[in-house]
Amino acid sequence: MNTLYDRVDGEQFFVQLVDRFYVGVAADPLLRPLYPEDMTEARRHLALFLVQYWGGPATYNEERGHPRLRMRHVPFVIGPGERDAWLLHMQEAVQHMAASTDLSAADIEELLAYFDMAAHSLVNAP
Repeated sequence: MNTLYDRVDGEQFFVQLVDRFYVGVAADPLLRPLYPEDMTEARRHLALFLVQYWGGPATYNEERGHPRLRMRHVPFVIGPGERDAWLLHMQEAVQHMAASTDLSAADIEELLAYFDMAAHSLVNAP
């Protein structure tokens, strides 16, 4: 099978993507308050989820159960501002990874389309 996970040579790509994403989150005045002081576990959970989603090992499910993304995000107020900030940082992380790896244009498009859909689906406030 030729999954995105396989095409990017596995877990390390997603760990680096998430690390880059969290650089933006840590400096964002709108998003930072939504995360715990120590973002280590949040980073790990996101990386494991993305690894699993894109065809890698199911460690996320084994450790945390079904992702249930909307349910897991209900405690947080996510309006258009939070969505747009989250999406901006994720888009920047993808572009950073594209510049530092041999990520194909199709893979970039696939990642960005998924993150756009996911960000919009988690909005729970006006």
